[in-house]
Amino acid sequence: MRKREKLLRIFFLFLCNGYLLFHILLKVKLLLYKTVGTIKYIIALYFDKPFIERIGLSSKLFPTPNHKNLVICVSCVSANNGLSVSLTDCIPDLHYIGDTQCFPLYWYDSNDTDIANLFNQETERPMDRYVRKDGVTDWILNTTRKQYGYKVTKEDIFYYVYGLLHSPDYRTSFATDLKKSLPRLPLVEKADDFWTFCKAGRELANLHLNYETIEPYRKCIVQFAPLTNKGDKMNYHVEKIRFGKIDSKTSDKSVIHYNHAITITGIPAEAYEYVVNGKSAIEWIMERYSITTDKKSGITNDPNDWAREHNDEKYIFNLLLRVINVSVQTVKIVKRLPKLKFK
Repeated sequence: MRKREKLLRIFFLFLCNGYLLFHILLKVKLLLYKTVGTIKYIIALYFDKPFIERIGLSSKLFPTPNHKNLVICVSCVSANNGLSVSLTDCIPDLHYIGDTQCFPLYWYDSNDTDIANLFNQETERPMDRYVRKDGVTDWILNTTRKQYGYKVTKEDIFYYVYGLLHSPDYRTSFATDLKKSLPRLPLVEKADDFWTFCKAGRELANLHLNYETIEPYRKCIVQFAPLTNKGDKMNYHVEKIRFGKIDSKTSDKSVIHYNHAITITGIPAEAYEYVVNGKSAIEWIMERYSITTDKKSGITNDPNDWAREHNDEKYIFNLLLRVINVSVQTVKIVKRLPKLKFK
């Protein structure tokens, strides 16, 4: 009770000074809440004291919305679904993919030398109050340069890590270790293999970060029900996306019924091989992009609301096709990765 009263006093103190609203708007950031394969739920996050007592190290990864960064996220050793890996450019939720551990490209150190002049009109810009440091150490940079050549950069190493974490050979060879500890990555013997993993990591990062702008998959067939009346428009409203049926007990994953009027056929089987957090990206979309009502609160979650608000009625439909394409391309990249043998 005392803690609650203290929080209320702080709240009204800020409110009475006309400061709270400005402060909240200043400190609101994007939070990567949950993974849906490559798809992420992004929500607004108030990220600062006094309302968050323990903000952790995320303030060093994304100190302000203007500070850009990339973070490789891996599932915790206790994850039931095995190793999951993803990439984000905003603050990840603790349970983003299981109990998430993060490895950043950069981290930011606060430069407090001018805090005394914070309210001086001539003080430095907020961007200048943080010093960017590399998440990749000088030691590993020097080691890789000796082995692969002096053109290697810290960014190359970062993408090498992301590529190698997708390697089936790595995951199989170290399956037992990955259940007990966080990933420990070897350096491959051949320079050509290093650069192949680096290139693959960049390609995978582009797919997984920019899934909303990836071209929708064009090799499947989309069947539209005939319109009843002249002047009618195709209905892209979604309630629950379902697989086709071979019989009453067996699903046909090559067929997806988007709604009563739209059916997608010819979905390749390999699209379902891209699995994150125990489920394929396509199945995450089908599960999450459906109308649901919470039993306790009675609140209805309608994914069509976002499409209506942004005047893009085909958003969910195109998103599904984009995720199919992302999945197919991810599987192709993974299958092209160099074969690895570990002693």
